[in-house]
Amino acid sequence: MIPRVSGSEAIGFGGWAMMKKVAIFWPGDYRAKPNAWALPTSGRATEQLTSALKKLGRTPYLVEGYLTKPDESIRKLGPIDDPMIGLYVHWAYAPHTVDGTVGKDNPLLLASNFSGQWPGLVALLNTGASLESVGRASSRIWTDGEDWTADSTFMERLDEWCTTGKIAYGTGELHSAAPVSVDAVATAQGVLDEIRRKRILALMLGDTSMGMINGYFGPRLLYKIGFSEHKVDQAWLVERVRAIDQNRVDDAFQFVVDRGVTFHWGEADAEDFSAESTREQLRSYLTVLDLVDEFQADCVGWQYQLGLLKLLPPSDFGEGLLNSHARPEGNGHSLITSTEADQGNLVPMELMKRLLEAKGLPGAVMFHDVRWGAKHDGRWLWVLLNSGSCGAYAFNHDVTSLKGTHSYRQPSGYFPVPGGTFAGESLPGKLTWARSWIDREGDLVMDLGRGESVTLPESVRDSWWNGTTRQWPFMAADLGCSMETIMAHYMSNHIAIAYGDIYGEMVALSRSLGFKVRLLASGLPT
Repeated sequence: MIPRVSGSEAIGFGGWAMMKKVAIFWPGDYRAKPNAWALPTSGRATEQLTSALKKLGRTPYLVEGYLTKPDESIRKLGPIDDPMIGLYVHWAYAPHTVDGTVGKDNPLLLASNFSGQWPGLVALLNTGASLESVGRASSRIWTDGEDWTADSTFMERLDEWCTTGKIAYGTGELHSAAPVSVDAVATAQGVLDEIRRKRILALMLGDTSMGMINGYFGPRLLYKIGFSEHKVDQAWLVERVRAIDQNRVDDAFQFVVDRGVTFHWGEADAEDFSAESTREQLRSYLTVLDLVDEFQADCVGWQYQLGLLKLLPPSDFGEGLLNSHARPEGNGHSLITSTEADQGNLVPMELMKRLLEAKGLPGAVMFHDVRWGAKHDGRWLWVLLNSGSCGAYAFNHDVTSLKGTHSYRQPSGYFPVPGGTFAGESLPGKLTWARSWIDREGDLVMDLGRGESVTLPESVRDSWWNGTTRQWPFMAADLGCSMETIMAHYMSNHIAIAYGDIYGEMVALSRSLGFKVRLLASGLPT
């Protein structure tokens, strides 16, 4: 560990000399515009946190400016030995926290306002999982209160952290075992035998993007669970899109139009989004298909940000098509694709697809962010919302159609080259969900749960959707456990979602592949 700097005004606890001073820092986006947009929210949240800390007798101070690159995190956070609080009110890259705090043991707290406007919760979950994967201890805290000092739970937890250096959360909804039926074991065994005959090859278009340290497993971990990866530099796309025959592009365009996609070309704030934009996105989609064929890959991790932002349109429309059964030059099956090249989602998505198909169900698995949540009719529901990697089956439950899919321009502040999303409202139904992650021992864990996609009243749906990112696919989901459990223990900003019950099968298959299995459920898993 890095040696601690001696401090004054100390309050002893454990083996640590707890100092009254507390450093607050702002993990940021690499991009300037999102940081500028979030600045007022960061200022208000800092005022609230400062007031709360002062009420507890602490002396908070602010590390100047957003941390927008790893070197800034190392330079500004590395010398600090005081307890530290990272404040997440918008999307922030995990290295902007991790790189400056790893190897140290001063208390670290990740704090967020509970808001869907900017994906601060997404950043907190991603950073917490990234810290876990490198063995750096941290705690989490959140509040949706306008006056943070008036939120008694928040203040009690903040006091606990100030006093002990960590926060203890309930673990009653975390389980390690569940009964698995004979049929589920047999189905899992069939998929396991298939993997043992031919390991799964993931075509990786670059490494994980946007600082998702928790989303990259690498060969040493992938080999153990029956996967291999082949990395292809995304620069290949820039060259190869030029070789795609225009007739293929035109046929693909006609396909998506005929199968029912609604395109929002030229609308307000999307004046530069046109049919030609979609054709260029389809050109990239076809390029990826050719790469999949060339390397005979089974699934895809598509990085898409940041290096190609000014060179190619966003990949979201192509990702949504790949995760759909009805797709140009397709074979009637989805081709599992993980946005941001996140292997923590790619692995369970591919396993879930194979189990679904083994049970005679459509192999449709959706990729989402855990974006925000609220109560409706006394029930806690999460807004699951990712930029466009959700397949069309969620919107129509029809493997032959793309109806219900809408393509809106990706917001220009993030995506300078015009291109569309792959969006829609998810239909109701029972769900199985999963996520794989790396624990601090360096082992792979599979989180599993049951849930339900819920249809909201139109006014509620629109309020929630418009309060997040309206251009992106939407699901209101009960994940089968409390909000507290997800916020305190969930190890990702991403989640893999499938309609249908493959819970027992995923438990059996994950264990057989060598995962540690963790089940998140409000009662005893069944």
